[in-house]
Amino acid sequence: MMPSRLDALVERRLLVNYRVDPDVAARLVPTPFRPQLVRGWAVAGVCLIRLGRLRPPGLPGVVGLRSENAAHRFAVEWDGERDGHTTGVYIPRRDTATWLNATAGGRLFPGEHHRARFTVDERGSRLRVAFTSADGTAVDVAVMVGDEPELGPSALFADLADASAFFEGSPQGWSARNRADRYDGVALRTDAWQVTAVRVESVRSTYFDDPDRFPPGSAVLDAALLMRDVPVRWQALAPVAALRPDDGATRHEPQRHTLHHAD
Repeated sequence: MMPSRLDALVERRLLVNYRVDPDVAARLVPTPFRPQLVRGWAVAGVCLIRLGRLRPPGLPGVVGLRSENAAHRFAVEWDGERDGHTTGVYIPRRDTATWLNATAGGRLFPGEHHRARFTVDERGSRLRVAFTSADGTAVDVAVMVGDEPELGPSALFADLADASAFFEGSPQGWSARNRADRYDGVALRTDAWQVTAVRVESVRSTYFDDPDRFPPGSAVLDAALLMRDVPVRWQALAPVAALRPDDGATRHEPQRHTLHHAD
């Protein structure tokens, strides 16, 4: 069972975002979730995060764990029984360089973790993060880091403040358990939220480049954001039951509305 809370330092969190055809995203997002649309697009991506000082509250940071991790994500919304309309992310896949995370998936963090080998190069103003897992899933991203006051061309967000508000406003992440009978959730909490824009030099993802999953043109790189040295709290959430067709559940179609954040 996951601890109810873990404290950590986000040493580096690189969010690489794609705009995705809503109908394609709807086939990949399970009930009770549905794709959250922004300007007519679904929002997906990969989060490449290095955590440091990961520990239960009350312990000094020096005893905490450090790990490289990755999560493929979809921005989603759903109608909770207690919370009403809620937004967050659905995470179909997690990868980690840490043996403990891979063997204790669902105990430290929700969901199954695939063991992967990470390569990180942070020389000068260029940042490259790549990983390859045992089953062949791979990501390789290179960005230029600097004083980027503007987000750059984006079909999803008007500017950096718009993008920052969108992701800050959806702190809940949901992952399927190995048994797939429910989704475990965790919320990221911080009083020091801050992201900067980075310029993407190159990106490769076997997940988003897979034509069987995403037909050509249905998943397009949009923009990337970077977070550094932000103290956070990971708060466990009550699980959400996985609904199946034999439960009488119907598939949620994406709601075709436009969400504007700080526009």
